[in-house]
Amino acid sequence: MTDRMSGSAVLWGVPAFVLVWTLCFLLTPEIRGFQSAQDWIGLAALVGLGVLVWAAWKMFSARGGFEEFEEGTRLHPARVGAAIFLCAALFPLILGQLGKSYWIHVGALSLIYVLLAVGLNIVVGFAGLLVLGFSAFYGIGAYVAAILTTRFPDMPHIIWALIPLAALLAALFGILLGAPTLRLRGDYLAIVTLGFGEIVRIVLTNWDTLTRGPIGISGVGPFRIGTWNLMKPLSLGPLHIDGTTQYYFLILMFVALGVIVARRLNQSRIGRAWVAFREDELAARSFGINISKYKVLAFAIAAAYAGVAGVFFASLQGFVDPTSFSFLESVIMVCMVVMGGMGSLAGSMVAAFLLVMLPEKLQMLRDYRMLIFGLVMILLMIWRPQGLIPSKRRLLELQKEPVR
Repeated sequence: MTDRMSGSAVLWGVPAFVLVWTLCFLLTPEIRGFQSAQDWIGLAALVGLGVLVWAAWKMFSARGGFEEFEEGTRLHPARVGAAIFLCAALFPLILGQLGKSYWIHVGALSLIYVLLAVGLNIVVGFAGLLVLGFSAFYGIGAYVAAILTTRFPDMPHIIWALIPLAALLAALFGILLGAPTLRLRGDYLAIVTLGFGEIVRIVLTNWDTLTRGPIGISGVGPFRIGTWNLMKPLSLGPLHIDGTTQYYFLILMFVALGVIVARRLNQSRIGRAWVAFREDELAARSFGINISKYKVLAFAIAAAYAGVAGVFFASLQGFVDPTSFSFLESVIMVCMVVMGGMGSLAGSMVAAFLLVMLPEKLQMLRDYRMLIFGLVMILLMIWRPQGLIPSKRRLLELQKEPVR
């Protein structure tokens, strides 16, 4: 009975705590320049919330954390995932009632970056291939949605047609990038992928007849499922759901699907092959693993994730231009993976939310966010190189003493 009660506490207590903290964070006054008492109140509230989270986490860890509950109870990760998914579903409904529609839009954008971080974690965290031009695949998916919805406005832009097309096209470019770079690793691979990202951005900037160049493409059509337009408000009895909230739920469903697929891949024979050549490529090859095949597969799957995220970004924003897919975006995505924990899906999700919502909350620090990112990365590499929520495999690799 005690074990069941402890398991229930973790199952519902931790996601509920995260939801309550997020709502408190969003309801604190925005900090826009320390020119009024409201700015100082907002800063004090944020510092207080940060201390609260740190103290709660230390108390939880002192009692054994998740490992003790997993050993003492039959707490399945799927149940925790279902609880977090439920909290994420309640998030826009509560904010909608509080009149915080802007933060629902930011939440939807955060989910897009969660999808990007999960996809990048496949190639960087699972396979160990450093990619610095991941925003290229993101841009390809976004421009597929933008071009089709503006060139063919009378065509029913059904989600089931746009998303597979963008995923397949981005995966094709992932194969084209992965195939010639099979012999490259480390810095050399990073430089090649960086160059690929810049090539794609330059093509998007200069191909005026297709992409409208630096002007970008406006009027990107919203998703339509039959006669249902997702941007039109929907009334379900007393519950009123606007277009942004509908997009939020749609993206949330695809994020849940993407996380499930990535987790299953990591636990499959494909995931074990990725880990094998990430640790020692020569040893993996000697055991008969087809390194070339699995490297190209990692590039293709990760690119497909980015292509799907690009479709959601274009349809949510209604406008795309090449500046949204610059090298800076690729750096932010890598920061999400490294900060959250390489190979950790939960860590990538948490880091994506933090790195999207914090700059929006701290408007006065937006111009210095890359400086802050760099400082945070340095501190993480010194005190927590495994990331905020490390994967179990990475945590064992970074322990100073061998596990007995």
